[in-house]
Amino acid sequence: MPRQARLDIAGALHHVMLRGINKSSIFVDDQDRTQFLGRLEKNIAAADARIYAWVLMTNHVHLLFKSGKQGISQVMRKQLTWYAQYFNYRHKRSGHLFENRYKSVLCDEDNYLLVLIRYIHLNPVRANLVTTLEQLDGYSWSGHRSLIGKARCPWMDVERVLSEFGSTRRKAVNEYRRFMQEGLGQGRLPELTGGGLIRSKGGWSQ
Repeated sequence: MPRQARLDIAGALHHVMLRGINKSSIFVDDQDRTQFLGRLEKNIAAADARIYAWVLMTNHVHLLFKSGKQGISQVMRKQLTWYAQYFNYRHKRSGHLFENRYKSVLCDEDNYLLVLIRYIHLNPVRANLVTTLEQLDGYSWSGHRSLIGKARCPWMDVERVLSEFGSTRRKAVNEYRRFMQEGLGQGRLPELTGGGLIRSKGGWSQ
């Protein structure tokens, strides 16, 4: 079947997901993760896009991505092509790294921004890599640490996210952490990855 066209609208909010082929690892170590994020920073800046939430897992990635004038397709094509070449060269492998195309879900920012931020940043909890909010605070490979002030991520729009939680940074961080704590028992929500309430366009199925 032909690939379904994407809704690639400038200024739109997308939940972007990418996964290793056959669910295989796309990150072997921290060097791979650092390289992926370094290239993402360049591609985001060039496209005048914004990232509100992100997480790197062993075999998949989630990004909450507000597109710039170029939309998301050009940015993601550059990111995935470069990273696949880097990964194959470094790890002496060949062939496809990612499963089909990335998956993108066009989101209603007014209604889904905060629940998506929480859903994405709780991935390490659902994967049983951590079990408490304090342990999540120490997980290095997500935007959660930047939101609570424990890491610096200049290409993530931290101020935009925290503005949803309070007028001062201290209040906003406290309210954000409370919001995250309330969601610790949250399981997988299909409507946030392409089923139900949000319209999905292309990519792999979960």
